[in-house]
Amino acid sequence: MAEQEATNGVAEQVQSAPIESTPFTTTEDGSTKPENTSADTQENGSNANGNDAITTVFQDPVNYNVIHPLQNQWTLWFDNPGKKANAQSWSQNLKELITFNSVEEFWGVYNNVVKVSDLAISSNYHLFKKGVRPEWEDPENTNGGKWVIQFPRGKTGEEINNIWLYTVLACIGEAFPYEDEICGAVVSVRKIFYRISLWTKTCDDREKCEAVGRQLKQALGIPPHLNLEFTPHSDAAVKSAPKEKLVV
Repeated sequence: MAEQEATNGVAEQVQSAPIESTPFTTTEDGSTKPENTSADTQENGSNANGNDAITTVFQDPVNYNVIHPLQNQWTLWFDNPGKKANAQSWSQNLKELITFNSVEEFWGVYNNVVKVSDLAISSNYHLFKKGVRPEWEDPENTNGGKWVIQFPRGKTGEEINNIWLYTVLACIGEAFPYEDEICGAVVSVRKIFYRISLWTKTCDDREKCEAVGRQLKQALGIPPHLNLEFTPHSDAAVKSAPKEKLVV
């Protein structure tokens, strides 16, 4: 993303010199050759004017590497509890990997962590707003819930990697309506499926919940016949079915 923005308009700035304007000199044998150009002099550390100024296709040779801050800071977490763990051991196993706050930092992180398709069974990535732990007990999550969709392990690695990427981009890009409702997202690797979850702050406002769910479905390109299901954390904690299942 940053590279595309940095190079935007470069083609308009770089123009080929017309043939007739290229300077030539005549050699002793009567043939012609081009005079030294700026490209020749740059090899010696000088530009066409004979000084040491930097020559660049960018408008600003010093500040072209602009940082694009995100609206929120985000923290990536990881856990792989292996065998079934209780709440205390699960929390202890949860590892905070890194926090980032710009587009450039995000891509640096994403391109250097293990892809979802290469994670071990029972592993989870959690991407949450800074200060929010990916646990039901966190004050930001207590009254909320999560939109969930599962994909069979038959999907290719590239497909599930892209699905997770699109989920993350929608989060950090503030692409959801009622963005303040978004706490974070989780991808879970299981023996027979992958699961994507989007955690929200509240669960008692049906309009907000459905709007977020519809946007997630659109962002992931989920076909109309497949449903995303919303589960309040309180229902998941006691393993009871919600009175009215919310789906989009």
